[in-house]
Amino acid sequence: MYGSKVTIIEESGEWVKVAVANQPTPRNEAGYPGWMPKKQLKLGRTFEKQYNRGLALVKAPKAWLYKDSKHHSKFMQVSFDTRLPLLQVKKDKVKVMTPGDGVKWMNKKDVSIHKGESQIPYPTGEDIVQSGKEFLGLPYLWAGMSGFGFDCSGFTYSMYHANGITIPRDSSIQAQFGRKVERDNLQPGDLLFFAYDNGKGKVHHVGMYIGFGKMIHSPNTSTHVRIDEIKTSGYGEEYAGARRYID
Repeated sequence: MYGSKVTIIEESGEWVKVAVANQPTPRNEAGYPGWMPKKQLKLGRTFEKQYNRGLALVKAPKAWLYKDSKHHSKFMQVSFDTRLPLLQVKKDKVKVMTPGDGVKWMNKKDVSIHKGESQIPYPTGEDIVQSGKEFLGLPYLWAGMSGFGFDCSGFTYSMYHANGITIPRDSSIQAQFGRKVERDNLQPGDLLFFAYDNGKGKVHHVGMYIGFGKMIHSPNTSTHVRIDEIKTSGYGEEYAGARRYID
């Protein structure tokens, strides 16, 4: 994600293996590992220091960065859940700092404004569900976790993270944390897990409960973010349990 802090683990030609700090996983204590083009990395010491001035958190599925305050010249489109240091707020626009591309402008309606990460309001389960519904119809993307496409656990991770709560990145690990919830006590925002061997094997899918026996999820490459009845979703017989990550 644009603006995310990473640690370089390995280099190979024009590629680097990094660990993403805000994506917890037992695979690496520094964060979730993956490969990316070296040219997309920026050394951002100044960028990090700017966060003491405030935070602009992208709440729209996608949002444009502009080179100028009048929004005449588009620079780049960024995703939902992108965090950038806030420099200035005007009536309908905000000025932000980028990791290595200098000062840019955004539409104020595309972001929520906070004094810092810890000041993001604590959400309800309904808040997280509403965030998810903004992406209904978005095509599945393997390993995706942005407004350009999600896989199943990227979807649940991102909906929570955009509301100020960090959960593990992978579904099998998400299923090990939070509080266990019985099926007859499910509430909106609870995460539902599905496993091979009729729910007794390895967890391979996660969805989010929205109430009335339904879930919202990003199932597979043949479809998109959608709402399904749990029992008739094709996953019903693989139900393996639920976890709650909010109080």
